[in-house]
Amino acid sequence: MDHPFVVIGIVVVFIIGFITWLLSRLRRCPSDRILVVYGRVGKADEGMAARCMHGGAAFVWPVIQDYSYLDLAPMAIEINLQGALSQQNIRVNVPSVFTVGISTDPGIMENAAERLLGLARPHIQDLAKDIIFGQMRVVIATMPIEEINSDRDKLVTKFANGVEVELKKIGLRLINVNIQDITDDSGYIDALGKEAAARAINEAKVAVSQQERDGDVGKAEADREKRIKVAAAHALAVKGENEALVSIANSNASRREREAEAQRLATAAEKVKSADALREAYAAEETAERQRALREEAALVAEVLIAADIDKRKIELAAEAEAERIRRVKRGEADGIRLILEAQAEGAKAILSRKAEGLRDLVAAAQGSPSAAAQLMITEQLPVLVAEQVKAISSLKIDKITVWDSGAGANGKNSTANFLSGMAGVLPPLHELTRNVGIDLPSFLGTVHAPPPEDGAEQATTKLESSASSVIASAYHRRFAAAQAWAKENANTLFTFDRNKDGVIDDSDLGEAVGLALAWVEKIKDPAMKWYLAKGKAVEGPLDWAAVEAATADTPRRLLCLANDRSWMPVGLLRAARDG
Repeated sequence: MDHPFVVIGIVVVFIIGFITWLLSRLRRCPSDRILVVYGRVGKADEGMAARCMHGGAAFVWPVIQDYSYLDLAPMAIEINLQGALSQQNIRVNVPSVFTVGISTDPGIMENAAERLLGLARPHIQDLAKDIIFGQMRVVIATMPIEEINSDRDKLVTKFANGVEVELKKIGLRLINVNIQDITDDSGYIDALGKEAAARAINEAKVAVSQQERDGDVGKAEADREKRIKVAAAHALAVKGENEALVSIANSNASRREREAEAQRLATAAEKVKSADALREAYAAEETAERQRALREEAALVAEVLIAADIDKRKIELAAEAEAERIRRVKRGEADGIRLILEAQAEGAKAILSRKAEGLRDLVAAAQGSPSAAAQLMITEQLPVLVAEQVKAISSLKIDKITVWDSGAGANGKNSTANFLSGMAGVLPPLHELTRNVGIDLPSFLGTVHAPPPEDGAEQATTKLESSASSVIASAYHRRFAAAQAWAKENANTLFTFDRNKDGVIDDSDLGEAVGLALAWVEKIKDPAMKWYLAKGKAVEGPLDWAAVEAATADTPRRLLCLANDRSWMPVGLLRAARDG
């Protein structure tokens, strides 16, 4: 029965001991110290040597961690700087007291933990003293001795700025700088003091003399002011009496003037009120007339607009119905054409299949010889070829031929024979007909001799016609390219060609505009043609082309319309198509 209680007691004792051990490893940081925990304080790749804390508490693991404290108590360091060179190379003595302490700023505390932990205060003071000595000499070397002696605040600020930066590198901060005295071995500063004292004595003597002079002058001025003021008082008395009389006269005149002014204002006010009443009446009548005109105008506009809107809607519905009817009719026609073409394709396929079987039988009958099979097919088609050859002159309408024959000719033929052979010569040779379709007739059907070459005049004429055609085609293509380039660059001016009203000028719209411009180029040459120009919401015209050129010399994007045509295009596009 006692075993469970023993186990529970052991567990309780273990828990209490564990908690006590945990509390023993908890280290608190007082306000005048910095707690430094070192050892394994972070990940290996973080590079942390110690964790610093000012205030609060931290848990210190045994074996892998340990802790120590850095004292924040200020340290007064006496700096007896002797013989420091100033900017004029005069050696000065600047005995001072610097008060420093360990900084509590993040980052600087870590510097103190890395460089000052474990060092005694004298050692820290010596380290700071060396840094301060060096920075003081640097600052003294940049200042003239007059400024060092007279502007102590600037000297202290420079000391603080230079020393503070260097002290932060070892974890310290500057608390105070106290410069006790500034002397020099050459007596320059003493001479400056004597000069200042002599200047002060002389200035004091001058001030005493000036005060005595000011006293005598003041007494004389006081007597003068007394006599002046007495005379002025008598003059003021006489003046006052005269001014009183003048004031009485002015008062009487002012009274009469105000009475006249009051009478004038009363009369003017009556007339102004009458004029205001008439003006208000006229304004009310004018406002009433304007409202009536606006009401009549609104009624008229509403009547016209509603009727126009109804007509527009009727036209749109009729156009949509007609478009739908045309779409359905065309769709039915397309379906019928598709069925017809499918049936024709099936029939053609059957004919070609049968023809292929016949060709296979023909090759088999020729015992596998392709040339023999070709001869058989040519022999079969000779009547058709001859009939096609004869069709060349079958359309000639010859009612009667009269031949005057005088006998045998030079080549042994008479005139009738020559005429008939010439008629046969106009027929296209059978060999050329077959060669045009890719068939060479066998040699037993005869050969065709090459015609004699053309003479030089005919060749020159052929070349000239070919060159002229090339020049015309090149000019047309050049004008087409120029118009197309202008249209692409100024596509936003071709909104009148946006047939599908999608706000985008596509290639089909550009092509329509360029084609119309090339067609209108020919109209420019006709002086009888009239043109219209868009001018805001109005239209200017009819004009001839010279007037159009003059009106649009600086406005190539202005819209132009040909008489009896509803299309509008920019003038620049038409010029590009013309000038190419």
